[in-house]
Amino acid sequence: MVPTSSGVRKAQFGSAARGFVLLAVLLLGAGSLLAVQASLNLYFQSTLTDAAYQKAFFAKLAGSYRMPKSGAPKPGAKTVVQAVVAKDGKLVSAMVSTESGSSKWDAAALAAVKAAAPYPPLPSSYGFAAVQVHVHVSAVP
Repeated sequence: MVPTSSGVRKAQFGSAARGFVLLAVLLLGAGSLLAVQASLNLYFQSTLTDAAYQKAFFAKLAGSYRMPKSGAPKPGAKTVVQAVVAKDGKLVSAMVSTESGSSKWDAAALAAVKAAAPYPPLPSSYGFAAVQVHVHVSAVP
């Protein structure tokens, strides 16, 4: 986990992956026809340090993401979705807090966060009622 000044931690997993940022490039069927691909990064509230939970959350969310077939933003643009997940894994709220410049791209990011719910329940050792997760979907060449 990498602490940041915003109190949000960037997800990192496994001893072999220590020091590397969790990054998944999602190549979908029409990927070769598009100018950009999607890169998905999650940033968890700093109070949630359980790497196994973060990995399970990421896997569920990544499985729900569908890159739009048209309307991709310029390379380097990103959508940020702020989500709040309750202790039982239910999605409390989700909203686009940073727009990419493409309404289709933004809608796909928000739809993935909603479609993946419910998420795994938070670890029993987690002492808070909910956790905030920032989902970044970046357009990469």
